[in-house]
Parts: sequence; structure tokens; C-alpha cells
Amino acid sequence: MNCEVAHERIVTAAYGELPDEQMHELERHLTGCPDCEQERAQLQALKVLLAANPVQEPPANLIARSRIRLEEALDALPPKHWYQRLSQRIINNFVGLQAAPAAACLLLVAGAGAGCLGGYEFAQSRAAHAAAAATTAANIQEQTAPTEIANISGIVRQPNSEIVEVSYNQVVPHRMQGSLHDPAIRQLLMLASANSTSAGVREDTVGLMAAECRAGHGCQAAGIRDALMVALRYDKNASVRQKALQGLESYVVEDVRVRDAVLEALLNDADPRIRTEAISILEPVEADTSVRQVLHSVASSDRNSHIRTASLQVLSHVPQIQ
Repeated sequence: MNCEVAHERIVTAAYGELPDEQMHELERHLTGCPDCEQERAQLQALKVLLAANPVQEPPANLIARSRIRLEEALDALPPKHWYQRLSQRIINNFVGLQAAPAAACLLLVAGAGAGCLGGYEFAQSRAAHAAAAATTAANIQEQTAPTEIANISGIVRQPNSEIVEVSYNQVVPHRMQGSLHDPAIRQLLMLASANSTSAGVREDTVGLMAAECRAGHGCQAAGIRDALMVALRYDKNASVRQKALQGLESYVVEDVRVRDAVLEALLNDADPRIRTEAISILEPVEADTSVRQVLHSVASSDRNSHIRTASLQVLSHVPQIQ
């Protein structure tokens, strides 16, 4: 797999739409390609930031006007190019090609030429769309995040309360104080979990978000839960990853994405404590096929004897499939 294909699949995987077999190919590519791995981490972080604010439903009048404009735009589209019509004809007649080898060869040659021309225009169009998408993402981020934030320098929770004080740096240091339920505070927490250069700040931030999830306070799939999965997969600090894992524990049964993230931690995390805790967290879903397969693999071939034993203990509780 080359990097261009990997970038396309990274986007599809981020929204849970990539088939399993392609996901395995992508993971193998990312293991040996730091640039693509960084691309995925950046996309996940951007997705978390974009999900920080609730999505507002558009007014009915706006939807109606948009549909009318879309219909008008479709009516104004120019006719297809000759090579596009030729490509469509090749597809429509593909079934009959086996009965006419000579015609098949001619059509394939013509299709190759048409493909070259079409590919050139497609590449130009794609580059324009990519530039527009990048500009749109930047604009959205400017609208949804406090402007010109350099980094998050401190997180302090007042004892026995829901009040959190977040210190962040712009040109001069700033502070914001508010409840953990305040969207602006949550937005700063998610920003700190992904971008802070201080491991201590990231640990405090992820610890607060994990506590909110364990308490069942607004840990939606698109938001804090996504931020915790990003921290579990990509943060370089083991304490941060462990706190993210603890925050996700409550959702391993109901959210398949959380389950997959915990399985990845069991297979790939460098810290044996996190891998052992992942085994414990997976016990409620021990009968799941994917979980059972990973546990069997770990129990039979892992280098750590303690992890092998822990996996065998969980498997011993799973009824044997007849």
C-alpha cells in the first residue's frame, strides 16, 4: 500500500467506514510509515476538536433553500466529456466482452487513453477540493476554539466541586474558570489532551475527562470519548494512556470502537500494566469473537508470562463453542 491510498483510508477509518480487511492492511502500513501515522494522529485530533461544540440543527427554511440551489446547480452542470461517456459505455458493455476478445482489446486500449485524460482532470479537481477542505477545517477550528492559544499550562480542579480552572497561554497567559459541564472548559480540556507539550498537563486533563466518563457525565461518543481513545492510542506517556483506558472502561460493552481501542492497547502497548488492565476491562465482553481471538493469541504467544496467565484466566470463563 502506498501513502496516497493510506491517506484515503485513514479518513474512511476515522469515521468507522473502512472494512476490516482494509483496516488490517492500513494498520500494517502505519506500523512502518511514521508520516502516515502522524497524519492519522492529526486527523483524530482535528476530529476531536471539531466535535467539541454541539451540532446545531439548521432551520427548515435554510434546508429548503439549499435543496433548491442544489437542484439548480445540478441542472447547470456541463455535459459529460467524451471520455466519460466512453468509460460509462465500457462499464455497461463489460459483461459482453468475454464473447468478443478483439473488441475487448480495442475497448481496453481506448479506455486506458480515456482513463489518462480523466485521471488528469480528476487529480486537478481533487487538489482543489483538498485545498478547500483544509481552508474550511481551519475556519471551523478558528470559530470553535479560543484564538491564538499557544498551549495549556495548567489544570486545577477545586476540591469537592465541579469547578475547573484552565490556564492557557496566548501572547500573555490567560485563565478561564467554569464548571466541567461548560462547553468552553471541555473544549480546552480536549485541546490540552491532544496538544499540550507538558505530560503533567495531559495527565491532569485526561484524568479529569476519565472521571467525567466514569461518573456518566456527558461522555458522548463524539467528544470526550473520542479524545480518550486518541490519548490511549497515541500519547507517549504511559500514565496518560492508563488514565484514558480507565475512563473508557464503562463503554467497552456498548461501544465497539472503545472495544477495538482496548484490544489495540492489549496487543500493542509497551507498558505491561496497561496491557494487564486492558485484559481486566475486556472481561465483560469475553465472549465476543474478536476479544476471544486476541486473548487466545496473547495467551499462546505473548512474551510476558503474567499477561499470558491473565489471558488464560479470562478465557477459562468463556463457554466453549460446540
